[in-house]
Amino acid sequence: MAGLVIIGASYAGIQSALSAREAGYADDITVVCDETWLPYQRPPLSKDFLLGVTGESHLVLRDEAFFKTERIDLALGHRATEIDTRAKRVHLDDGAALDFDTLVLATGSRARRIGVPGADLDGVCYLRTVTDALDLKARLAQASSVVIVGGGFIGLEVASSAAKLGKKVTVVESVTRLLERAVCPLVSGFLHTMHLKAGVEVRMGESVVAMEGDGRVAAVTLASGTKLPADLVLVGIGGIANDDLARAAGIKCTNGVAVDAHGRTEHPDIYAAGDCANHYSRFADGWIRLESVQNAQDQAKAAGLAIAGRHAPYDAVPWFWSDQYDAKLQIVGLSARHDRMVVRGSEDDGKFSVFFYKGDDLIAADSINRPGDQMACRRLITAGVSPTPEEAADPSFDLRPLVRAADKARIAR
Repeated sequence: MAGLVIIGASYAGIQSALSAREAGYADDITVVCDETWLPYQRPPLSKDFLLGVTGESHLVLRDEAFFKTERIDLALGHRATEIDTRAKRVHLDDGAALDFDTLVLATGSRARRIGVPGADLDGVCYLRTVTDALDLKARLAQASSVVIVGGGFIGLEVASSAAKLGKKVTVVESVTRLLERAVCPLVSGFLHTMHLKAGVEVRMGESVVAMEGDGRVAAVTLASGTKLPADLVLVGIGGIANDDLARAAGIKCTNGVAVDAHGRTEHPDIYAAGDCANHYSRFADGWIRLESVQNAQDQAKAAGLAIAGRHAPYDAVPWFWSDQYDAKLQIVGLSARHDRMVVRGSEDDGKFSVFFYKGDDLIAADSINRPGDQMACRRLITAGVSPTPEEAADPSFDLRPLVRAADKARIAR
């Protein structure tokens, strides 16, 4: 029997399998993954796992018994090398092949490599998989001077973990502020100050031109001529969609595999979800590829339901989070289109939110240690219900009646 074949065993791959099964899909389901680990959580890899708070066993999404019960076959340690869309067959690296009635591409993304001399030296690391994390954790234990290239989520989370471990940490970022593409200047400045207080050196507007060392990295050279001592370098400069298989098979890709609201590609029996997928979002007012657990799971649910013959289009507002030191950064919505913003709460006490508006419409919010604002804004933005900017800026204004109105509006749609 052919059944459903899923390439990729992270959040999107596993969620699409579970959603299809829960929605009544009765045929065989096979999940192909080039890693040998049971499907696992990725967010802890840069935080609790590096700190030793979370062990390998606690990373596992589901145990083997669960997958057996759900009749989901895990083909671990096998890499898909080709998709034959005409024959509806996936070829594997060991010469085997899997026929499919339906295929899900949940191939995720890979770390963008840095192209400078010395980038292949021992001690220059990336973080994407549990194997990467195990290697980085072992190296951190022995390191004294750590250089982080990139002031994005991965870079700052690893910087936080390394600083907590007592390492000398330097973050190098080529643009003018941290998390420039993700948060507003106020939040960037708060995070910058927080890292400085933790003893992390932050170098903005600097680019790396070389890694130096005799077989093993010993220094990082910047365009300014500065040499930073480093016995460990973590490069976190973004991700690239793993859409190579889809492209080679003739499936439409533009910064990821193009899909509709049900996760379906141009090929009616092939779906994609998660980091590798590009979809139209009303919250972006355009096409977007998101790298987040929320997107992977919600998009995969839509795909799984469609595969089982039930249809609930993906229309969830994007949200993200990051834990650094004692600060929980949460982001809901996409703020790029805003023309006004207001602050709720106090930056001084480390608990505040920035509400973003386009015209009269609330479109996004960045929060530091204000989870209640995030929960409210998710529901408000989804339903298209907005407090006025003046109301949002007033901490005494109760958002709950508006949230209840938003829930009623959502149910009525």
